[in-house]
Amino acid sequence: MPRNRSNPHAQNPRRASNRKRLSQNFLIDPGVARMIAHSSRVGPDDLVVEIGPGDGMLTRQLLGRARRVLAFEKDGRFADRLRRRNAGDDRLRCVHADFRDARLPDEPFAVVANIPYGLTTECVRWCLETRHLTSATLVTQLEFARKHTGDFGRWTKLTVAHWPAWEFTLGRRIGKRNFRPVPSVDSAVLHVRRRQRPLLPHRALGEYRRLVELGFTGVGGSLHASLRRSVGPRRADRACEAAGVARDLPVGLVPPQSWLRLFESLTRS
Repeated sequence: MPRNRSNPHAQNPRRASNRKRLSQNFLIDPGVARMIAHSSRVGPDDLVVEIGPGDGMLTRQLLGRARRVLAFEKDGRFADRLRRRNAGDDRLRCVHADFRDARLPDEPFAVVANIPYGLTTECVRWCLETRHLTSATLVTQLEFARKHTGDFGRWTKLTVAHWPAWEFTLGRRIGKRNFRPVPSVDSAVLHVRRRQRPLLPHRALGEYRRLVELGFTGVGGSLHASLRRSVGPRRADRACEAAGVARDLPVGLVPPQSWLRLFESLTRS
C-alpha cells in the first residue's frame, strides 16, 4: 500500500507494528508509481478499483489517467486522509472497507494495487472470481509474480486452471528500497488480463479445471501417472502423446498450452 516520503507512523509504533504484521509495505517513489499506472493500460474511459491506497502514492497517478477511481481502504485513518487530500475531486471515491467485503461496481473495471504480501494469493483469487473485472495490475513479491507467470520454467495450479480465460504476464521488477518499511525481498508487477476470446468455450471451463485438479494431485510423481489412475493407461498414453507431454514429466513443468492440447485430446476420445 502506497504512501509518500513522510512517515505517517513515525509517532505511532503500534500502528506501524500492525502494518508490518500485515506485510504492508508503502511505495515511496513517484516514478515507480507512475510506471505501475502506465503499465496497467487504464485510460480516460476506465473505472479503476484500488485495493489499499494507503497514503495515495499510486492513487495520484491513477487519477491522472482513469475516468474514476474507487478505493477500498481498511485503515480508517488512511481513508480519512485520502478523502481530505482529494476533497472536491469527484473522480475519487474512497470507501473505508475491506475489499473482500465491499460492494463492487456493476460495470467493467480494472484493479490496480500495491497489495499486502500476506494477502497476495487471496487477492489474485478474488480478482479471478470477480464478474466485471477486465484486468488486474498487482505489485507482489518478485518470487510470487515469477512463479505464476512460468518465469521459473514451472507453472502453478492457479495459473494453469485459469489460463483459458486469463492471461498472466510478468511486468517490471521493483527494488525493495522503493518501499517503507523496506521488505526483505524485491517486488514485481503481475498482470492478469481477461482474454477477449477465451481459449475454451465457457461450458468447458469447469471440466478443464477438474482435469487440472486431477493432474496436480501428485499421485505417481507425474501428470501421466495421475491420468493413468483416472482415465486408464491407454487413454492417458494417447492424450499425453498428442499433447507432447513426456510420461515422466512432473506436473509443474507442463506448460498451459500442453494442458489445453491434453484436454482437447481427452475430450475427443
